[in-house]
Amino acid sequence: MAELKKIHIPNIGDFDSVEVIEVMVKVGDKINIEDSLITVESDKASMDIPSPASGLIKSIDIKVGDEVKEGSLILSIDSEIEDSSGEKAPEEKKQATQKKEVQPAPQGDKSDEEYDVAVLGSGPGGYTAAFRAADLGLKVALVEKYTTIGGVCLNVGCIPSKALLHTAKVITDAEDTASHGVSFTQPKIDLEQLRNWKSNKVVKKLTMGLSQMAKQREVEVIEGEGKFSSPNQIIVNLKDGTKKSIGFKSAIIAAGSQSSKIPNTPDDERIMDSTGALELRDIPKKLLIIGGGIIGLEMGTVYDALGSEVSVVELSDGLIQGCDRDIVKPLHRRMEKRFEDIWLKTKVTKIETIKEGVVVHFEGDDAPEKLTFDRVLVAVGRKPNGHKIDAEKAGVKVDEHGFINVNKQMKTNVDHIYAIGDIIGQPMLAHKATHEGKVAAEVIAGEKVEFQAMTIPSVAYTDPEIAWAGVTEEDAKTQNLEIEKSVFPWAASGRAISTNRTEGMTKLIFDKKTQRIIGAGIVGTNAGELIAETVLSIEMGADAHDIGLSIHPHPTLSESVAMASEIKEGTITDLFIKKR
Repeated sequence: MAELKKIHIPNIGDFDSVEVIEVMVKVGDKINIEDSLITVESDKASMDIPSPASGLIKSIDIKVGDEVKEGSLILSIDSEIEDSSGEKAPEEKKQATQKKEVQPAPQGDKSDEEYDVAVLGSGPGGYTAAFRAADLGLKVALVEKYTTIGGVCLNVGCIPSKALLHTAKVITDAEDTASHGVSFTQPKIDLEQLRNWKSNKVVKKLTMGLSQMAKQREVEVIEGEGKFSSPNQIIVNLKDGTKKSIGFKSAIIAAGSQSSKIPNTPDDERIMDSTGALELRDIPKKLLIIGGGIIGLEMGTVYDALGSEVSVVELSDGLIQGCDRDIVKPLHRRMEKRFEDIWLKTKVTKIETIKEGVVVHFEGDDAPEKLTFDRVLVAVGRKPNGHKIDAEKAGVKVDEHGFINVNKQMKTNVDHIYAIGDIIGQPMLAHKATHEGKVAAEVIAGEKVEFQAMTIPSVAYTDPEIAWAGVTEEDAKTQNLEIEKSVFPWAASGRAISTNRTEGMTKLIFDKKTQRIIGAGIVGTNAGELIAETVLSIEMGADAHDIGLSIHPHPTLSESVAMASEIKEGTITDLFIKKR
């Protein structure tokens, strides 16, 4: 009598249930081991469920739209039916899909486990490198000292800050509609619920998705602090106090960076870094932000909307250094109206704590001698973690600042050890790290690739947003480049006028000789979304003619890019520009 074998949903990670979005087989089909049976979808990704056995399908017990979980019955097969080809296909196919056996590392002490690739750090660059390496057939270990993968960006950086900035934008947009004839009462802010939404509905959803994808790819995530012990071994201090040694043929250092501190700052919970600010312990009445860069101004935007009196102190002569001043100016103007104070060219000389608050002493022409604040956010940049991983034991050179030098293939001075992300230098951006991670993984797998990005965009998710890419006007002056610029003011944009946010502008910079676009700067609502078109244009070598003749939808903010190009070409009709 034929033996019926029941096929169930396997371990699907941290998800309680997933939805069936496709059934790939039907009753009567002959299937082999590893043949895909169904596709299910989680909050983060879709995944195929393979068959663990071969045979003839006798019944299917689920349909598209069903919610299933681990152990749910998928179908039943007659496992005595042989493959009609007469080959030993099931076992051979199973062996073909398995990760190849890894030989022991050539140097160092014997390891507990051997891998093709060990990735140190699971931020956007690290998990991207690990996943790409696994997709290319390599056996991969991903070492992360925290309990969830995703690094600073996903857990205590890019993602939670954007969640809070969204909330801030809702609040300030509601305030701004009063001038349109629609008024709202003051918002009631439930900090506990806001924290829960940020942590569990936003961050947790993404980290769970990443954990699931790691399992799908058979990437072993090792929780603990990893440090090199030799050129081919990492020792991981596990959470239970034990150690695990992992040997590797190649390693990718993706250990990231940490917030910089001001020397001699008191150890007081009222003095925060960006991680502390994102915890939203309370809404301080008076908040000082030390540092006028992107991180500080984004958090200032959040706390201002929530009701804090925000002051900013910056040592240089302007906010967001590295971006052209005309792009920053609209943001500065709006912040001057909303914030309590902005002190430029001002130094913090001393910080002390008393029962009533944090006393900060200043040195600057327009700054007070000292003031007391309820909380202080120190946002004076980040420093790489190069000196925290015992890189020297692997022979990897780390400079005095903690950076690791690499070539275009992400290789360090040690040929089989690679480094990516914040730890290799500016700009310290997640989207730069992810591209570097893919390059490193592909080089290890034998592909002939290198990091060739012509430009890396930067975005400040403030209100208004600021975004820039490629050559700035300041860069052009420093490098003695001959350029032509074209600026479209959003005061002439129908979309900007309809939303009552006309302070923005779109600026394009062209090489005077080749006429190709080499830079762009945008300030205004959703500038971070708009900059991508200019990045593609720079990468493709487009000129103003190419951009202007590409039909953009109307009315949109994106058409400001086309209109700036039309200004350059002299064909714009939405503005009158007197001919010279």
